[in-house]
Amino acid sequence: MPDDSLESALRARGLKWVAGVDEAGRGPLAGPVAVAAVILPSGWCCEGLDDSKKLTPAKREKLYEIIIKDRRVFWCLSYAETEEIEQINILRATHAAMARAVQGLKKKVHHCLIDGLRVPNFPFAHDGVVGGDGISLSIAAASIIAKVSRDRLMTEMGREFPEYGFERHMGYGTPEHLEALRRHGPCRIHRRTFQPVAQLTLQLGDC
Repeated sequence: MPDDSLESALRARGLKWVAGVDEAGRGPLAGPVAVAAVILPSGWCCEGLDDSKKLTPAKREKLYEIIIKDRRVFWCLSYAETEEIEQINILRATHAAMARAVQGLKKKVHHCLIDGLRVPNFPFAHDGVVGGDGISLSIAAASIIAKVSRDRLMTEMGREFPEYGFERHMGYGTPEHLEALRRHGPCRIHRRTFQPVAQLTLQLGDC
């Protein structure tokens, strides 16, 4: 289970405002990447908080509401939209969204804990924490906000584009999604640089 030992060690060095950063949605064939940055107060805890991937949707929703409604918690959400992903590639777009999320926090961040590897040329002092959403409390909180926010958005996209079933697979390359792509071709939120979307775009055009 994640705890605040990494955050506490940084605060002990005088780095008061420590932000956990995580993303959701790098792998799907459609939709944006969501990135959240979260600063938790010293000693903050929340029963059941864990890596969002280990939790049920209902549990994630419950934890999301607890986190965002706590006035002691500072958080910011940023998206890398499909257009940005297509223009500069998925990795650079994700890193840009991470920077925007940290910049959007109401406190001047002293240090970041980013899930995964260190980010080249990141404009904030940071550590990369591999598996961080299962280690760091603030990264786990960021993973919840990013995942729930993106899932809600993809559910809205499911209503706009009902033929794809986005509300069920969230844009990932499931058999249902791939079959819908073959039948209808890509729509405006599909990532045309991702396979098999790129090949289907050439064959079928846009919906």
